[in-house]
Amino acid sequence: MAGPVVGGMLRHFHKWRSRIPPGSVQDSPGEAAKEPERAPEHCLATFAGGQHFFEYLLVVSLKKKRSGEDYEPTITYQFPKRENLLRGQQEEEERLLSAIPLFCFPDGNEWAPLTEYPRETFSFVLTNVDGSRKIGYCRRLLPAGRGPRLPKVYCIISCIGCFGLFSKILDEVEKRHQISMAVIYPFMQGLREAAFPAPGKTVTLKSFIPDSGTEFISLTRPLDSHLEHVDFSSLLRCLSFEQILQLFASAVLERRIIFLAEGLSTLSQCIHAAAALLYPFSWAHTYIPVVPESLLATVCCPTPFMVGVQMRFLQEVLDSPMEELLLVNLCEGTFLMSVGDEKDILPPKLQDDILESLGQGIDEQQTPEQINEHVSGPFVQFFVKTVGHYASYIRWEANGQGRFQERAFYKALPSKANRRFVKKFVKTQLFSLFIQEAEKSKNPPAGYFQRKIREYEEQKKQKKSKGKTVK
Repeated sequence: MAGPVVGGMLRHFHKWRSRIPPGSVQDSPGEAAKEPERAPEHCLATFAGGQHFFEYLLVVSLKKKRSGEDYEPTITYQFPKRENLLRGQQEEEERLLSAIPLFCFPDGNEWAPLTEYPRETFSFVLTNVDGSRKIGYCRRLLPAGRGPRLPKVYCIISCIGCFGLFSKILDEVEKRHQISMAVIYPFMQGLREAAFPAPGKTVTLKSFIPDSGTEFISLTRPLDSHLEHVDFSSLLRCLSFEQILQLFASAVLERRIIFLAEGLSTLSQCIHAAAALLYPFSWAHTYIPVVPESLLATVCCPTPFMVGVQMRFLQEVLDSPMEELLLVNLCEGTFLMSVGDEKDILPPKLQDDILESLGQGIDEQQTPEQINEHVSGPFVQFFVKTVGHYASYIRWEANGQGRFQERAFYKALPSKANRRFVKKFVKTQLFSLFIQEAEKSKNPPAGYFQRKIREYEEQKKQKKSKGKTVK
């Protein structure tokens, strides 16, 4: 995934300290969830390979500050509780847990009890100092009860990018939260013990719910895993195909991009979709789906970024000095600020190809996976046509190390327009990181991008063969 990303963000949270003691702090005495005894955990590394679904389930609630009327988000439930951690592991956990509440309630501290609140599903990404990334999948809703009350957030922390699957898990958590916190525990314990399925495979969990009996819950991972963390439908509702193309062009040259919307779900889904358009390349700069109010100053940084900001903070954004910025108003479907050359970055012929493919129509009966493929496909094809020949320009030395021949690579393109674009693109970090990985192995695992390259080369051979036959 783009993944999702707050570049070195955990470094900014060293001054924060988790306000909860080790283990689980209950929302209220009436919601106490008794957990059975289990062996203590000595290492967090078990989860680093992505073999388990999640690291934590957290409940983040709003608690009134001792001074003033404002509220602050606080972790009030944590599963599992970690015990017997080494000092370094404990410090890492504290930094992680201290950062999370801010991203669960990024819209400030001015809250009041509510009787109605539409639930929101969104996500955030934290990047540790070592480059490892953790994704927070969030469901914000009003807890069960009568009268005015404050919303809370159920947050699942995982190393795995698969938004659709975790959205279904949050559905199950929400269903159980209406009964009792105690009912959530066995479901999450079963999920934690299950192995994350391979692409296209399903894992089935057995779960008991009081008054409903035993349920079997099937969680299926999409067959095409390179799009499993994204849903393009929100981006399509907010922007036209031409605007999406200009957004893509800005991202390809690693410019500063700010998305504006009021809803956390819209911001989260659109920024993930924008980053996914860059496949097989990964955005490695600052990437914050929803910027917390207290971190708005981060959008002034001189380096590239892709961030989401709630519309209520528009004036703060406009008052910040920034250059080479694309400011995207998702509510109105407009660009409030742009460089002005977005329509000229990509080769004209390839722009037309993308728009023609996108314009072939999306059937309302298509599944989310089919819509994702319809939108992503033309952009993947763009990279196939411009840089798909990269492997032929890696020279392999006797020690097995590859050396990329940059000049020969872009000069091999017959189209002048394509050459001009690629000459700029090879200087980006997007391309540099991709090539660094390619230089490590002469026979990398055949992924989706490699498959599309082979298909394209085969089509060219067939056209060439037909051309000779006609002559």
